[in-house]
Amino acid sequence: MGLAMERVVQSYARRIETPAFIVFEDLLRRNLEVLDEVQNQSGAKILLAQKCFSMFHFYPLIEKYLWGTASSGLNESLLAEEFMPLREKHVFSPAYRADEIEKISEICDHVIFNSFEQIEKFGSIVRSKNHSIGLRLNPEHSTQTHAIYDPCNPQSRFGVRKSRFDSETRSEILNSIEGFHMHTLCEQNSDALEETVEIFEEKFLQDSKKFPNLKWLNLGGGHLITRENYDRSRLINLIRRLRSQYKLEIYLEPGEAIAIDSGFLISTILEIQEPINGISNVILDTSAACHMPDVLEMPYRPEILETSEQKKFPYRFTGGTCLAGDVIGEYEIDRELREGDRIIFRDMAIYSMVKTNTFNGINLPRIIAIDSNGKISYEKIFGYDDFKSRL
Repeated sequence: MGLAMERVVQSYARRIETPAFIVFEDLLRRNLEVLDEVQNQSGAKILLAQKCFSMFHFYPLIEKYLWGTASSGLNESLLAEEFMPLREKHVFSPAYRADEIEKISEICDHVIFNSFEQIEKFGSIVRSKNHSIGLRLNPEHSTQTHAIYDPCNPQSRFGVRKSRFDSETRSEILNSIEGFHMHTLCEQNSDALEETVEIFEEKFLQDSKKFPNLKWLNLGGGHLITRENYDRSRLINLIRRLRSQYKLEIYLEPGEAIAIDSGFLISTILEIQEPINGISNVILDTSAACHMPDVLEMPYRPEILETSEQKKFPYRFTGGTCLAGDVIGEYEIDRELREGDRIIFRDMAIYSMVKTNTFNGINLPRIIAIDSNGKISYEKIFGYDDFKSRL
């Protein structure tokens, strides 16, 4: 993001009420244009992973570029049906509820199951809608260090393993499967995907002849395709080879790549405490526990929008909840902060709005969209009724 854009963000931050998520159409469109180029060059079909970014105000924009949506269950499927009705709708769940699968199967044209047993239980419902059945597979090959987000950890509940894959012989089950699904990555480059695909091919695709109706392969999410250092050429070549060699449609379902660096969380300093061991606790009107849970789950320290390289004043940014560990991170700032100053957290469109909560009765941040003309095109404000309605 250039200096001009930083000034635009700072300008909005000074005049909006906080806390607030603010997402810029131009930044989102930049990511979508890159993804569309990957689609055109590779032949892949890219889906929006709603679990990461469900800001439906932008679905009409996303619909212009991407092939469809990937859902995690009924509610995300309903959101896709309402705001992106003309695109494909895929869904995966570790286990479906019997009272939801009928509606899910009506909405979603690709329903991905986590086991042969789930297909045996619910596959006939999907087939009755003339929709496609997929099976998630586990290559048991980890390429990342974030254990909490590793679907290939030894105790993982995700996907059919090789031994179970080989033992299934029921023709009615094998004949019903039209797609394989694999998701193993988290914020990774295409080299990790290529490495995992090689294992996946050896374990599963070489035996795919026993699935006579196989038509597609979904390579999941975790691909940071729109990040500057991502090797898109490697990804494109890999997809071209898979399509040519196996005659399958290839899907990707990134989340972060779609909305990365397009949104910010604006916060106001409520109080600055006296220094303890040389660093001051700064209490903000936002919270790691309530508004950016990945800070505690991952864990990681989000970047803030500060342009100078001269770091002088140490601060610890914290939230206003009763949780002692509600700490966003420690920072060195080039200016002395004061109560009322605005703090701008970067890259807050992804896994933020979808994970917010009202612990301690803390208000959810308002949600603001800025269109390509620099105008506020959408604003959602939360209050007491939103807290009350959840309880």
